[in-house]
Amino acid sequence: MATLTVWKFDDPDTASTVRARVLDLEREHAIEVHDAVVVAWPVGAKKPDTEQLRSDRGLATAGGALWGLLLGAIFFMPWFGLAFGATMGAAGGALHDFGIDDHFIATVRDRVTPGTSALFLLSSDADRGRVADALADIHAELIATNLTGTDEAALADIFRED
Repeated sequence: MATLTVWKFDDPDTASTVRARVLDLEREHAIEVHDAVVVAWPVGAKKPDTEQLRSDRGLATAGGALWGLLLGAIFFMPWFGLAFGATMGAAGGALHDFGIDDHFIATVRDRVTPGTSALFLLSSDADRGRVADALADIHAELIATNLTGTDEAALADIFRED
């Protein structure tokens, strides 16, 4: 079963550092990383910068549609006004169908702000002890939602390009 986690950091650079450590853990078979996105939000920037790890595996094969929908619902709705808000409201409902609820979206939106960064990680088979040990020196806030196998398959079907 895949888990979507969002790890929030108190500066714009730490998410990239943690992504590198998580990829090291993957090479050591302590976690399976399906995909990840680093969100870095420099102080004074109107919106965050994003960088997707993989665009050719698993749920990401639809050209980042999952990430685009999720990140759009979290970060970009406030800047596009009511028309976009209505559209994202419907998209938020679609995300909710897959275990990503409005509370999750609102929590991430409230906590990932200018001057911070976040690592959005879709992973499975984590050895929580080894992951915790590898990240023990990092101050982070963890927000998590679980996707069931059925939810993951349904997302893959929806976001698969024809």
